[in-house]
Amino acid sequence: MNKGLLCSCLLLATSVVQATPISLDYQGFYQRMKQMNKGNYSLIDIAFSVPKANGCVIESGSITTEKRYYPLTISNDQRLYIPFDETLKSERALINLQMKNDATRCGVAMQIRAKSPSRDYSQAALSELAIQMDELLKQMQGFPMKYFAEDIVGVSFEFAGKAQVTIDGKAQQVDGIYRLASDEISALTKISFSETPKVVSPWVKSS
Repeated sequence: MNKGLLCSCLLLATSVVQATPISLDYQGFYQRMKQMNKGNYSLIDIAFSVPKANGCVIESGSITTEKRYYPLTISNDQRLYIPFDETLKSERALINLQMKNDATRCGVAMQIRAKSPSRDYSQAALSELAIQMDELLKQMQGFPMKYFAEDIVGVSFEFAGKAQVTIDGKAQQVDGIYRLASDEISALTKISFSETPKVVSPWVKSS
């Protein structure tokens, strides 16, 4: 597992063990979004996606109830933009994914991430981001996901390719993923990047 995708736990994976197409209960997604909305998490969001490993490529998606059909928005990196809607929950909606290949080894990943990644952070801003991520993880420890059992040890930054990271005037080159431990965050004054990170997420070391 890529530790930079801290909360990339394959949630609902047991439901995704069938050939194409596949359908998942909306309620499972709703409960996780509700858990987040109960708190004051202005800096972070929950992202659902289908990793492309093992040939898991989505051709199309939809949300359906007995009487309604809605197209599901899916990004190029296969993030699922699932709405938070009480009506869909009460109508027992389904999330339907049409897969290009066999979906037996596919799963839906959930990741906590920054809502709006920035090219630079002060120590205070990055610390607040990490605090919100850690608090949401603790809120979700009631779910049967072992990756929520530990506190975060830092923050992970994901880039499209190579990037330059500058901490208090000292620059270094990174490729793809850069992780910053909690004690390093506490010690810095400012961190900046040559480009905006694609994803800023918690970093948790597996036990």
